[in-house]
Amino acid sequence: MANKSIIIIGAGIAGLATGCYAQMNSYQTQIFELHTLPGGLCTSWKRKGYVFDGCIHWLVGSNPKSDSNRIWQELGAVQGRSFVEHETFVQVVGTGGKTFRVYTNIDRLEQHMKELSPADSQVIEEFTRATRSLTRMDMPLDMPAGLLNKLKAGLQMLPHLGAMRKWSKIPIETYAQRFSDPFLRQAFGQIFDGVPDFPMLGFMMTLAWMHKRDAGYPLGGSLAFAQAIEKRYLDLGGQIHYNARVAEILVETSPEQGRRNNCAVGVRLADGSEHRADVVISAADGHATIFDMLKGNYIDDTVRGYYDELPIFRPIIQVSLGLKRDMSGAPSSVVYQIEQPITIAGEERALIGFRHLCHDPTLAPAGKSVVLTVFPSEYAYWKELAQDRERYEAEKQHIALAVMDQLERRYPGVTADVEAVDVTTPLTYERHTGNWQGSMEGWLLTTKTIGMMFGKGMSKTLPGLENFYMVGQWVEPGGGIPTAAMSGRGLVKRLCQQDKKPFVAAVA
Repeated sequence: MANKSIIIIGAGIAGLATGCYAQMNSYQTQIFELHTLPGGLCTSWKRKGYVFDGCIHWLVGSNPKSDSNRIWQELGAVQGRSFVEHETFVQVVGTGGKTFRVYTNIDRLEQHMKELSPADSQVIEEFTRATRSLTRMDMPLDMPAGLLNKLKAGLQMLPHLGAMRKWSKIPIETYAQRFSDPFLRQAFGQIFDGVPDFPMLGFMMTLAWMHKRDAGYPLGGSLAFAQAIEKRYLDLGGQIHYNARVAEILVETSPEQGRRNNCAVGVRLADGSEHRADVVISAADGHATIFDMLKGNYIDDTVRGYYDELPIFRPIIQVSLGLKRDMSGAPSSVVYQIEQPITIAGEERALIGFRHLCHDPTLAPAGKSVVLTVFPSEYAYWKELAQDRERYEAEKQHIALAVMDQLERRYPGVTADVEAVDVTTPLTYERHTGNWQGSMEGWLLTTKTIGMMFGKGMSKTLPGLENFYMVGQWVEPGGGIPTAAMSGRGLVKRLCQQDKKPFVAAVA
């Protein structure tokens, strides 16, 4: 029997990973990507000699001893790549200059928090004790197959289930109210500002990974990281077609075992050309896949409910600055409380965060720096504004000037050092990736959705359609780059099981 052919829609991390593992297992694959580059949302872009990064702040799997690192080795993403393990996750600076430093070492963090507020020692110890316990938990590479393996995995997770259940139900802003110190109470609640109802478990797991030195920043940035996986895919014999937007997933009715089934048989591109395969896998935007490429023909109340009811990550505005100044002495990631709120995209902002990338010498010329700031925003605001191009561009310029003014207040004279400015809006992300409403990370991780990460999760198929699957952030609540890669790995493992052949995952 000939090896099955597979068409993959989208060359983001999920699509590339799916292609890599499919090629490792003797499937014949080709990827159709609407953009000119791999990576999807995992990307960077150049402006006047600077590289502005739009994705990776830190990456789970930077420790060579971790299970997650094994995936990156299989995908060829970490070989020869160095990681920077930051000493602080973020710093929150009050209007009076008082600073809360979220150290990535849990012991150091506990000591610092007690120095800020000795009276809150009991609450602080409860938080850090639970976070330390999570450092002993290893996440599986993917959902294990077979009853026995599932039982073994369940037993490994058993000691942590109580803590996970408890902390997944507590929003970080709610836990912050337990601190008696006014500054610590406010600053703790602002760590994930702009992400409402973010569960404490998500924050604690992040710190646990960082404490283990397993959540570093990969030198070279996001696009270089994606290109390494692209190379691995091509070396395995895969094919990528760029500037190839999929307009429709082709479906035909075929008789099988006395019944007639709707089966995905290929894709039609925007240029009208058709391409056929035994299996179609969408690693593209979920909404576009279901409601545009498939015309909404394969949904039920559950699928419709996802898109009608579940919250998505708010799209963002990113302001990127190239400075002829060495900012390496400044905090790598800092949030400032603003005494007089500023208006950005029609919303008052009482906080502004800056992140410099001086730890990555590949992103700016020697002695110069890249500085980024991000604001959550509303897609509808920008969609309406874009009807008048002058107003749209004027708003982008206003935002850039407001950001530079705030940076100038902290670093006098820095405005004169600005050599490059770039402002991306939700429409920028929509244009380059097709993501629904320009969202950066699909479904929002909240106390209500986090259970989907550890439970049954979302179906990778659609009702009434065979030979079709979905991978990536729109079927993996919580999103993120490791989750995208695991999604592709898990699906190919499932295909191998269905085709009754062993799953192969080889290190590059």
